[in-house]
Amino acid sequence: MTYQPAEDEGLFALPIPEAPPAGPAPAGSPLAVRLRPRSLDEVVGQPHLLRPGTPLRRLLEGGEAASVLLYGPPGTGKTTIARLLAGAGTRRFVALSALSSGVKDLREAIDGARRRRDRRTVLFVDEVHRFSRTQQDALLGAVEDRIVLLVAATTENPSFSVVAPLLSRLLVLKLRPLDGGEVRALLRRAVADPRGLDGAVSLSAEAEDTLVRLASGDARSALTALEAGADGVLDTGGTVIDVPAVERAVAEATVRYDRQGDQHHDVVSAFIKSVRGSDPDAALHYLARMLVAGEDPRFIARRLLVHASEDVGLADPTALQAAVAAAQTVDLIGLPEARLALAQATVHLALAPKSNTVIVGIDEAMADVRAGDLGEVPANLRYSRYAGAAELGGATGYRYPHRAPDGVLEQQYPPDALVGKNYYRPTRHGWERTLHERLTELRRTVRGE
Repeated sequence: MTYQPAEDEGLFALPIPEAPPAGPAPAGSPLAVRLRPRSLDEVVGQPHLLRPGTPLRRLLEGGEAASVLLYGPPGTGKTTIARLLAGAGTRRFVALSALSSGVKDLREAIDGARRRRDRRTVLFVDEVHRFSRTQQDALLGAVEDRIVLLVAATTENPSFSVVAPLLSRLLVLKLRPLDGGEVRALLRRAVADPRGLDGAVSLSAEAEDTLVRLASGDARSALTALEAGADGVLDTGGTVIDVPAVERAVAEATVRYDRQGDQHHDVVSAFIKSVRGSDPDAALHYLARMLVAGEDPRFIARRLLVHASEDVGLADPTALQAAVAAAQTVDLIGLPEARLALAQATVHLALAPKSNTVIVGIDEAMADVRAGDLGEVPANLRYSRYAGAAELGGATGYRYPHRAPDGVLEQQYPPDALVGKNYYRPTRHGWERTLHERLTELRRTVRGE
């Protein structure tokens, strides 16, 4: 039965059925639409959220539950679950998209729910991360008072994209990418199901493997590629989808990466951690993902510059030089050629011995300064090139190191309160092994130890 909006619902009427349609979708609909699950039994994936007794399962079966936030990458079932909610129990279901709705839309939808308190309203907000802070705040009262049961969907990490007051009122349910077996089962169903390809074509084992790999856990992507491959085969009178047919239909795997969102943070984090962990192969993989997805190469270069001092430091003094050279290459010639310099610096830093003594040293020194561990500059080090400096104690007793045979002599440099404090403590990694030996000698001479 098709949902008929009340007169005062206007633009906020749900553009999808209140209950899942009994018959198949129109013949011209995309394969992913025709195969959209009509019941829980048809849902592929997300077993951790849909097993009996879970909050989402109770909600889908018509029971009471907290408002929820469905968080996960594209093609994992967020819209499918929302559509199944439309037919759960006797609820009234209203859908808004953050792409086209504003505060006025939200308030009118909530007012409609308030007038119909005899029938629980499920308010589905797709792409909630695109709502501004003001728009998200407009939901707080209705969620708190249970005027609506909010079901929000986002592909972005809610810690970054949803305001804290709203997030605290939602049960966050993270949807996972489908695994290879789930994507494979979905493809086989699509080939055989009367709502899908209905056996008009077959899928070779190699082509199936290719589609699973290209999908990267995205059900919609897998079905779209399958349909494109099937269309190409049928147009030429064939009946078997093989690897060439898939490759003709899908030129390149979709890179799931949002420069402003969760995937951005995850991939960049994995890139730096791979370099720090001395795995150049993994580091090149994540570098490639960033480059193919269109990440600003200057951003990548800046991350390498930071890493060169933070994680390599003086264990390899040439690491910072390599990172600086890569950054300059990006500015001078840009992509695509600059990818080579970025890759070279990435491999250099990944293979370099690692030491975090530079960042540890400066952070400890800054912490002491903030804590008030200052003291006066020793008199022998103070500025002396002004009239009356000698009378005021400026540079009294300073010893010029170059007059010593080795260019090093005993002299106090830190304030009295910090004498003997070691901020730089070199490791025995790479070049710092040599620096450790030299620093031991220098401290012995300078401090008179």
